[in-house]
Amino acid sequence: MERRRSALRNKMYQQIILATFVLLGFLQVADAQCMVHQIPPRNFTLPCMLLNKTFLSPFSAEVVESWSGWRIEHGAPETKPPVLMNEESFLCCLWSDNNIDCSLYRASMQARKFIPSEISISASQEIDSNWNIECWIKGKLDLLVCTVQFLKLYLRADLKLNLLYAASELSLGDVSTSSLKGTVVAVQCDCSAYDRCECHLPSLGLNHTLIMWLKATVGGTPLWSPVASVKPIDIVKPEPPLNLHLDMTEEGQVKICWSHPEPMPYPLEYEVKISASSGQSSWQMVHVAEETSLAVDNTLLDSSHLVHVRCRNRHGPGFWSDWSSPYNLSWGAEVLYFPPKILTSVGSNVSFHCIYKNKSKTVVSKKIVWWLNLAEEIPESQYTLVNDRVSKVTLFNLKATKPRGSFFYNTLYCCHQNRECHHRYAELYVVDVNINITCETDGYLTQMTCTWSANPTTVLLGSSLQLRYYRSTIYCSDVPSTSPKSEVKECRLQKNHSYECTFQPIFLLSGYTMWIEFKHSLGTLESSPTCVVPADVVKLLPPSSVKAEITRNVGLLNVSWTNPIFANDDLTFQIRYAVNREEITWELYEVSNAPTRSAVIQVQKLCVEYVVQVRCRELTGAGYWSNWSGSAHTLVKDVKAPLQGPEFWRIIIEDPARRQKNVTLLWKPLMQNRSLCSVSRYVIKHQTSGNTTWSEYVDNGTTCSFPWTEHTHAVTVLAMNSMGVSSINFNLTLSQQMSTVSAVESLRAYLVNSTCVLLIWTLSPQIYTITSFVIEWKHLNKEEELKWVRVPPNISQYYIYDHFVLVEKYQFSLCPVFAGGVGKATTTDHFTKGDLQDLYVVYEIAACKGGYENENNTSLSVVLPIVISTSVLLLGALLVSHQRMKKLFWEDVPNPKNCSWAQGVNFQKRMDIL
Repeated sequence: MERRRSALRNKMYQQIILATFVLLGFLQVADAQCMVHQIPPRNFTLPCMLLNKTFLSPFSAEVVESWSGWRIEHGAPETKPPVLMNEESFLCCLWSDNNIDCSLYRASMQARKFIPSEISISASQEIDSNWNIECWIKGKLDLLVCTVQFLKLYLRADLKLNLLYAASELSLGDVSTSSLKGTVVAVQCDCSAYDRCECHLPSLGLNHTLIMWLKATVGGTPLWSPVASVKPIDIVKPEPPLNLHLDMTEEGQVKICWSHPEPMPYPLEYEVKISASSGQSSWQMVHVAEETSLAVDNTLLDSSHLVHVRCRNRHGPGFWSDWSSPYNLSWGAEVLYFPPKILTSVGSNVSFHCIYKNKSKTVVSKKIVWWLNLAEEIPESQYTLVNDRVSKVTLFNLKATKPRGSFFYNTLYCCHQNRECHHRYAELYVVDVNINITCETDGYLTQMTCTWSANPTTVLLGSSLQLRYYRSTIYCSDVPSTSPKSEVKECRLQKNHSYECTFQPIFLLSGYTMWIEFKHSLGTLESSPTCVVPADVVKLLPPSSVKAEITRNVGLLNVSWTNPIFANDDLTFQIRYAVNREEITWELYEVSNAPTRSAVIQVQKLCVEYVVQVRCRELTGAGYWSNWSGSAHTLVKDVKAPLQGPEFWRIIIEDPARRQKNVTLLWKPLMQNRSLCSVSRYVIKHQTSGNTTWSEYVDNGTTCSFPWTEHTHAVTVLAMNSMGVSSINFNLTLSQQMSTVSAVESLRAYLVNSTCVLLIWTLSPQIYTITSFVIEWKHLNKEEELKWVRVPPNISQYYIYDHFVLVEKYQFSLCPVFAGGVGKATTTDHFTKGDLQDLYVVYEIAACKGGYENENNTSLSVVLPIVISTSVLLLGALLVSHQRMKKLFWEDVPNPKNCSWAQGVNFQKRMDIL
């Protein structure tokens, strides 16, 4: 039994493992106090220590109690949340190749000198029970990983491993075990792999210092490691470089390029290895200091070579990254474009390089031609022979790419001069970034709103647009430019595909330089920057308290308003006014620098309702016109006395019973342009031959009746409104003597159509002067009011417009009006039928323009038919004369078709003369 226990004890000694951390060297202090060892950026080997009862004394009770608090039970899950402990025991060890001395401490205890007599174990006895350890920060900088590798696999059974750590803000050289007085975190390691355990710690910050040690159990026996420390940024293992690709310099030198990994906590250096892909084991190593590219010999493209790249910290400690995925230099060996895709803006110039192979043999550059979209051969003048292998083409002043279905780019083909083209092509994306940005500051001077829009047909799929800006202290520079210190302004997409951005608060005198940034996976484009000073783009508030009226007596449109707040007095105004109706037609009137805040406008119509609005802007022209003010409306009221009284006529009715005549006056209501603007009543003034005068008033109506008892009775009708009575009026004298005077010799009526009748009359010799004519007409078959019209005395015809029916009977009368009274009327009650002798009348009927015409026009109507007839006769004479002349001069000319030599000849076909 004793021998069995001894064998078991020896086996447990062989399983002793001390996990974590590396010894950079033995740090000796004069008083031999416990020191913390630093972890290097590489793998390392540590000795290990078994904690038996002898070693634990005199701390056995406390340590065993602490140990049992975090022990991991058998069969527990591989990953558990960290266990927090307020204070932890740790080993402080000094060792050499032949000896190891350790003491057990707690963070709260006074560090004491090592006493070798407490424990002393020969390291040589257990040297092959050590473990290899390596710790690093993953390339994403979010995880610290430590691996513990077994050197003796039979010690692997029943092993449980935990990593304890605490964070400190002290530098790596100043850290000590006193940092363990705070919270200590325990993390369970994953030992599911065959020959190693792996411990994961969340990254607490690259520049913090971590103090850590391992505690393990093998068959229930605790194993401890000494304390070590590390600064995470010193053990970063970056991600491998990305996006390996070929590129070319302007000189035609091919280079292999790559992108640095993200995140990149510090500058990197790179190693590149190139090998033939045939499986040979020899590698060519090339050290690259800072660049993310390496020039390679163009001849490497003729055969298959693989390229790998890795990276590490350029100026400090750290791990090499893994090698990148291999890149085959022969990819695209038939034709290589550099670059394969270009994103550029309208109006720019771009160049493409090309290496073309035909059956694995490189074509000399002078035999290469370029095609655009395989439809347009690019002129040879745009080619450049970079070297014997590389051809370059340059495209100038590019226009925006027009979408073709799902393609938003132009294709560029590098071909052999014999018109052989490979199916691969380069892609050219040309985007219109000439985007106009307009800004305006609100009238309250609190915010500035900027709008811009981009053509949706030119925006590439996967691209984004954003407004960038920066603010100058005061005003704008003479030449606006972009700046790396710019900010992105959030903009809202509107329904009309425009964007709107609001700046609030604003600095009125500062210069805001802004531009549109077009982002795409192929690159970034920028519009031309523009600079705006908010004080220069103010859109004032509209004027308020707008009033409008038509002034009395003068008859002008008077508009007044109040200037908007936050505006100076140097403003210019625009007034728009129109007659208020369904379809408003505005007229514009501009006023500059109106200190009275009013304007007077001359209008044609005074008796209508006007609607008026006002807007304003800075007198200097800066900023924008304000919105139009609210509408003001004028009231229709009398502005002057009526310009003249109404035209009127009389109807005389005989009253045999009383042996008198009754006269009824008829007049037409005054139009507003004559009444200015209304008529409240009409005044009828009477004067008889006995020099008796009187007046009567008609408030509502357009007729007035009175008896005619005197030989002569003169009547005048005046119009009255609130401003007075008309000054110009029509007079009519009723005379018993003049009523028998006949002045019209004949009167004829011609029915032109259902709406027009032409009256023509002739006059007899007169000794009295006619002042006017009055035409009367009425329908004889219907009870209708008499209709009348006054016409000038110098005409002999007049067109009457009304509704006429040919089969109905109408009566037309023509009354001459003299200065001394109304003469005898001439009447006709039938329509005259025209004949050849009345040709000029027929012509007039066809014209039927309405109203009356000048007598000169009447003579023209007589002459015109004569001119037409003469023209027809002259044309006929010319045709007869032409036929006679043709027969006279060409009578002896033979017909070619009757000649024997001309038989079968087509004389309609052109024949060349030899």
